[in-house]
Amino acid sequence: MEQVPSDSSAGRARRRRTRWGVRKQSTAAAVAVVAMALLVGGLVLLALLETTLTASTESAARQKTQDVIAQLAVDQDIEDAIEYVTSTGYAGQYVQLVDAAGTVIAASEPKAVDHPLSALRPAPGHTVIQDVSSLPNIGNDDDFHIVATGARVGSQEVVVVVASSVQVQADTVSTVAWLMLGATPLLLAVVAVSVWLLVGRSLRQVERIRGQVARIDAERLDGRVDVPPTRDELEALALTMNTMLDRLQASDREQRQFVSDASHELRSPLATLSAGVEIAASDPSGAMWFQLKDDLAGETVRMRYLVDDLLTLARTNDGGLVPEDADVDLDDVVDQEVRRLRSVSRHTVTANLTPVRIQGDARRLAQVLRNVLDNADRHAVSRIRISLHSDGDGAVVWVDNDGEPVAEADRQRIFERFVRLDESRSREGGGSGLGLAIAAGIMAAHHGSIRATESPTGECRFEMVFPQADPSAPAPVTPGTVVRTRTQGSGRR
Repeated sequence: MEQVPSDSSAGRARRRRTRWGVRKQSTAAAVAVVAMALLVGGLVLLALLETTLTASTESAARQKTQDVIAQLAVDQDIEDAIEYVTSTGYAGQYVQLVDAAGTVIAASEPKAVDHPLSALRPAPGHTVIQDVSSLPNIGNDDDFHIVATGARVGSQEVVVVVASSVQVQADTVSTVAWLMLGATPLLLAVVAVSVWLLVGRSLRQVERIRGQVARIDAERLDGRVDVPPTRDELEALALTMNTMLDRLQASDREQRQFVSDASHELRSPLATLSAGVEIAASDPSGAMWFQLKDDLAGETVRMRYLVDDLLTLARTNDGGLVPEDADVDLDDVVDQEVRRLRSVSRHTVTANLTPVRIQGDARRLAQVLRNVLDNADRHAVSRIRISLHSDGDGAVVWVDNDGEPVAEADRQRIFERFVRLDESRSREGGGSGLGLAIAAGIMAAHHGSIRATESPTGECRFEMVFPQADPSAPAPVTPGTVVRTRTQGSGRR
């Protein structure tokens, strides 16, 4: 039976098909923004142009009225003013000299002699402005800007009327508007093509990076993307992708090594348990169970400790280990682990402890000390020395043993998982190789540090720096004062 897609899945498919890509969205956005900018800018430009032309026309009309009035003031003769008005007119501007009764005394154009251009009659020294859509008295249908200014010639009051056509200004604004309207589509087309090509060029680099990353899988993590020499975000993206791939490859390599090492470590106790069970099961009398039970129990305990160590290490690596934040008397924790070591070690163990209080997880800190002390016990020749003091920035623990110091080339590597510098040691006697790795993880979770170094006397030293001491902790004892100093001679052999 043919399966019919549901409405929701079909709708999602249609949305995916109709969804615009980055290229189309960028082009549409650029065109829309430029179109809006051109519209707003064009309207502002036209408004400013019209205002400027109107102001220029009004200024010219005012100046004309002032010139006529100045001529009247100089000559105090109407006849001279009439001659001046008649001789200074020009196309698009009409000038009249009208008396108080509305009779036209003089006009710049013969057709403006019969009737006044305006009914405005301002008093001497005053100016009135008027806009009209036409001058029917002279048969002109253009828009005019009229300026009327009153004046006195002797005892006679007159009005100087100047009518300036604004049709030229209107035509100018209209011409500019049409030019802008015609040029806008061409400009938008240029913007669209430019953005389309530019975004397409950038996306080709992104698509190439995407394709290269898509070809990199778990079997080919050594692949890298090409870095374009563009000195921009694309180059930064490629560098970031390569950095991420480096981290993924390192993590994958570390995970594979971890799985391999963990499997190898678990194989030995599992093989012992399996063989012991088979041997015991093949004995009908059951006597083999009593002979093998201690060995089987020991392998079970060893495997349980190994699994616990693996879980602890996994939590420290993925940030899942969150230590408690409480006041810890570090000297008590160190003293307890020193006592434990003395009870099981065949070496001479001495301790010089100064009371120090820090913030942390006492149980986890004890685990760090136990792992380091056990490591020192495995590599010491005859003695182990533990020192705890405060250096002002925090608490410092030194664990020295008279064995060979760790080579400088291995001082970082020994804190990796399943690392044993002495390959001759058996897994039973040499540990699982996880103790120092766990110690480093716990110290990092406490914002502390651990490192392998060499003591001034040339012995092997592990230095642990713990977090800043709490201000409420007791004042540290003067350096050199021994608070707990105990020496154990030879213990169990």
